[in-house]
Amino acid sequence: MPNQRTTTLLASALLLLTSTTAFAQQPTPGIDRELPALVEIYKTLHQHPELSHHETWTAAYLAAALRKQGFTVTEHLGKYRDGTSAEGLIAILENGPGPRLLIRTELDALPVEEKTNLPYASHVTTKDDSGQPVSIMHACGHDIHITTILGTVQQLVADKSKWHGTLMIVGQPAEEVVDDGARAMLADHVYERFGRPDFVIAEHDVSDIAAGQVGVVSGPFKSSATDIDVVMRGVGGHGAKPEQTKDPVVMAGEFLVLLQTIVSRQTAPLQPAVLTVGHISGGTKRNIIPEEVRMEISMRSFDETQRLAMIEAVKRTANGVAIADGVPENRMPLVTIPGYVPVTINDAALADRFRTVARTALGPQNLVETKPSMASEDFGAWALPDHSVPIFCFWLGVSDPAKVKESERTGIPLPATHSSQFAPVPEPTIRTGVIAMTALAISLLNK
Repeated sequence: MPNQRTTTLLASALLLLTSTTAFAQQPTPGIDRELPALVEIYKTLHQHPELSHHETWTAAYLAAALRKQGFTVTEHLGKYRDGTSAEGLIAILENGPGPRLLIRTELDALPVEEKTNLPYASHVTTKDDSGQPVSIMHACGHDIHITTILGTVQQLVADKSKWHGTLMIVGQPAEEVVDDGARAMLADHVYERFGRPDFVIAEHDVSDIAAGQVGVVSGPFKSSATDIDVVMRGVGGHGAKPEQTKDPVVMAGEFLVLLQTIVSRQTAPLQPAVLTVGHISGGTKRNIIPEEVRMEISMRSFDETQRLAMIEAVKRTANGVAIADGVPENRMPLVTIPGYVPVTINDAALADRFRTVARTALGPQNLVETKPSMASEDFGAWALPDHSVPIFCFWLGVSDPAKVKESERTGIPLPATHSSQFAPVPEPTIRTGVIAMTALAISLLNK
């Protein structure tokens, strides 16, 4: 005879199985009716990617779609540091008294040549800001994000009786450029001009979660990102007479090796940190010792005190190498910080709210608890420096479930964002994103 505990567990398992099966069979007429058109929107966006600072067509496309849904749209929002205008937009729909909810999507794509061989693959090429020819691809899934938001808007407009308040949709440019897009829009006083939201929400696609599922984490969600430029300056000369020079190539090599000790030996092991040198350049000819070598570093952290300490460690290390090699005082290294985005911290109450609505809307088996990511973006800026505006972003799975299981079995990762092979599965991804985002929006707009 089974004991009481066994009987209870079996009953609970049967209840869960029944509810899971019911969810799997339960139609969602609104999204299912609109899904084919949304997939076509996604494919259109995917075939028309635009680089950061140049999102003219994408912004206009989003603005027109939102106007058709009855939103009041303001375009060309945002001021970059050089004084130029950005392609940001805000669309507002009022539906009686209630909270103000801002849903943010990004507009820009990446200088990546697509190699997915999909029938709707991007073949767009252009010249970047330096005049170099580049291919462009929505390799970070911002086309998925825009489509999900448009699907959510359709559902909310069709079901106005279910919510009350003000819905604000933000199309943000230049997310792929550290410290540009969100900062530019906030510098243009969008909160003061259009109303400060009570909540800000978003989603971000991810390849290691299956399409049909969403991921959630409370607290730190994505790390801060600090861009650091280091110019190792020396005294150039003939390659045959190195004793008459101060070789910045050798110093750059010494610096790169020592740089790794900032994380491994100067940072507490339980505090996550990353220092990556992604670009290095210097010299013109094999027998010429150059005047300088330039390095571009990406630094990531979850702790502000640690972040500032690591910046000082980079400066100290660069100067130490130069001093050890006898570099003249007027040729010491130059260390600058061209950009920074803060940690994205998911509001705990919003995360809990999302868990509740996602379990109901998608089924508990489709909600995945995840860990913080060392990837970074500027969504955290919408919380303001004092974190006075609650923000929340969830992960949206995009991959074939069978491929996710195979990846877990073999340990071979699937093509991730920023990869030329990144290829979301459109239908279940968009459907899940719209259902989850709509459920969260209605929950918050009923507060």
